Amino acid sequence: MSSPDSYSSLFEILADTDLEPWIEPLRSSLDAAIHDSKNGHLPKWLSALDALPSLQPSDFDLNSAAIRIGYPEELDTESRKNLAETLRAFHPWRKGPFDFFGTYIDTEWRSDMKWDRLKSAISPLHTRLVLDIGSGNGYHCWRMAGEGAKLALGTDPFLLYVMQHFAVRRYLPNTPVFVIPFGVEDLPPAIPAFDTVFSMGVLYHQRSPLDHLLALKSFLRPGGELVLETLVVDGAEGYTLLPKGRYAKMRNIWFIPSPATLNAWLVRCGYQKITLVDLSPTSVEEQRRTEWMHFESLINYLDPSDPSRTIEGYPAPKRAIFIANSP
Repeated sequence: MSSPDSYSSLFEILADTDLEPWIEPLRSSLDAAIHDSKNGHLPKWLSALDALPSLQPSDFDLNSAAIRIGYPEELDTESRKNLAETLRAFHPWRKGPFDFFGTYIDTEWRSDMKWDRLKSAISPLHTRLVLDIGSGNGYHCWRMAGEGAKLALGTDPFLLYVMQHFAVRRYLPNTPVFVIPFGVEDLPPAIPAFDTVFSMGVLYHQRSPLDHLLALKSFLRPGGELVLETLVVDGAEGYTLLPKGRYAKMRNIWFIPSPATLNAWLVRCGYQKITLVDLSPTSVEEQRRTEWMHFESLINYLDPSDPSRTIEGYPAPKRAIFIANSP
């Protein structure tokens, strides 16, 4: 499950596209990215993958809030109990939710709420090649496949999230969804072949946000669509928050622009048809601690006496979704 053989159907899809030159670089690097990671949890995760029940679901649903795999009656009570315990080996589950044969994984993020905010605003994904940078375990990639994408390719450097993706893919092997263990900088040389590129929750982690926007454009075909979701703050064009230290207890936060500033960044990077399609504060209903994510979550990041501010005194998280096109 963890070898490049897991990606054989990815290579088959790539062979039928302008991304065919990616096959050999990926084939040679995927195994090393997993097995040479020196991640001390890897043996536990691989054992958990091997312990998952070997069966194929009678049905699945990629268009529901929780990605549903099978039905509860397909496992006996003891098997469902063992399945739940096995899936807990992949804690913390941050993006979702998922439903494995009646075991509901209530993830930290209600990622379906973000999907609902953007799905009617983006170009239809049917038959599209889609790249999702910073995909986590691939929840949104499964939703993209549910919309008919020819390929939904997620990238994430955190090996745990790739292992979570393998757990889902164990039961959905014929779906064109893949998560590879790379950051955007580790991908093969960019080919402008993707119809849609998503970057959600990534921009504010970049020391050079304009370089990130330019990198995203390099993967898009002419006229292709960028879907960009990121933290923003109120302010005029030119205003950007650069936290002095942590922001909402996060260390690796760099630039948080105003929507007008982000629009100007996109213009400067050569994007066209730029549209702000959603602007929403992050709520404790959307991001919260659950039995599948035991660590602190949004409520712990806010000032308890003033939830409109972070614990450090900055404006509480607000997120914007922009859509733009490559020229």
